[in-house]
Amino acid sequence: MNKYCHDHNHSHDRTRREFFSRAGVGALLLTPLAGLLAACGKNGDWPDGMAAIHWDRDTCTGCGMVISDRRFAMEVRGGPNDAAFKFDDIGCFFVWRKQAVIENPWLATAAARLWVADASAASTAAPTARWLDPRAARYAEQSSPMGYNLAALPADQAGAAGIDFEEAARRVLARGMSGAHEMPAAHGMKEMQ
Repeated sequence: MNKYCHDHNHSHDRTRREFFSRAGVGALLLTPLAGLLAACGKNGDWPDGMAAIHWDRDTCTGCGMVISDRRFAMEVRGGPNDAAFKFDDIGCFFVWRKQAVIENPWLATAAARLWVADASAASTAAPTARWLDPRAARYAEQSSPMGYNLAALPADQAGAAGIDFEEAARRVLARGMSGAHEMPAAHGMKEMQ
């Protein structure tokens, strides 16, 4: 081996060691920052257990429309695969649940986790919404994305005209699809894997 090759290899090894040494220090300095950023973006303002709704991208399990209006969104989660189903209108949920419960009996149990947007706290442009337990919320008449015209409110804000969850479901199902959108027959019926 000639002197030039030996010096070149030695110089190359030293440069490589310096590079990896600097890269290691940089990675150590950036690791806590990356961890903080990942934690911040992990769940944001979502309640514990709720899957994030990606506004203007996620679609309603019931009707397939994009979920945009933060005042009326709803989510149900549970079952053996901890599946999450998202809706743009609570009426879509009630209509969908009527058929989906046949293949997903967990929907009819107390173990099903439900969230509905608080219509009094959200706006169409807010980055997120405030969430209520739909079974404890009250519902008032208000124009909604799919024409079911029910807005969830905290029980103390609904007033005398507010109805409970079961009455809201009964009214939506009694009304059927008249005045509301048409849903695909089996859209979102099987539990997501």
